[in-house]
Amino acid sequence: MKSFLLAKMRRRDFFRAAAAGAVAASGTAASETAAAQPTGGASKRKARYQPNSPEVQTYYRVNNYPAR
Repeated sequence: MKSFLLAKMRRRDFFRAAAAGAVAASGTAASETAAAQPTGGASKRKARYQPNSPEVQTYYRVNNYPAR
């Protein structure tokens, strides 16, 4: 058993263990953030474009589009 503990870790084994740890860590973080977000269908169908918003008005003003 002592020889097993003292055995050198090969480079490939090291990267395999590091990758497995990274996957395990990202899997738990992703599941926590996914659980926190609501899954309502109404939010997916909600209109996001607001033609009278300041950002849209600035875009048309800066890019020299004709006035409406």
